[in-house]
Amino acid sequence: MKAKTFLELVALSANLYAISKETHLMDKIKDMSEHGKDKINDFMKEKIVDENGNEVEFIERLMMKAHDAKEELEDKIGEMVAVFYDKMNIAHVDKVKELELKIDQLSKDLALAEARINHIESKS
Repeated sequence: MKAKTFLELVALSANLYAISKETHLMDKIKDMSEHGKDKINDFMKEKIVDENGNEVEFIERLMMKAHDAKEELEDKIGEMVAVFYDKMNIAHVDKVKELELKIDQLSKDLALAEARINHIESKS
């Protein structure tokens, strides 16, 4: 197994463990399950029309709701991963890019300083 793949699996399992321990998420799932029957009934009664004024079929409404739920889950997971990375002091992609930009700028500054020193030495 490649080291990169192994590290990705370790990170994924650690993230899933952190998510499973998140009591807020578990409480929300519990609340949703308690109110699930009412929400399903309301969802079934809900009438949604498309841009042409035609009623959207049940399956399409269900797909829209599933898409919304997927986006919300991805956002929550992204937030939790960022918090987890901060707790574990793991560099996030954004931090790595920021550091690369700083290194590039410092390299340019160093090259300019060396050119100035060479210019001053050549005058002497």
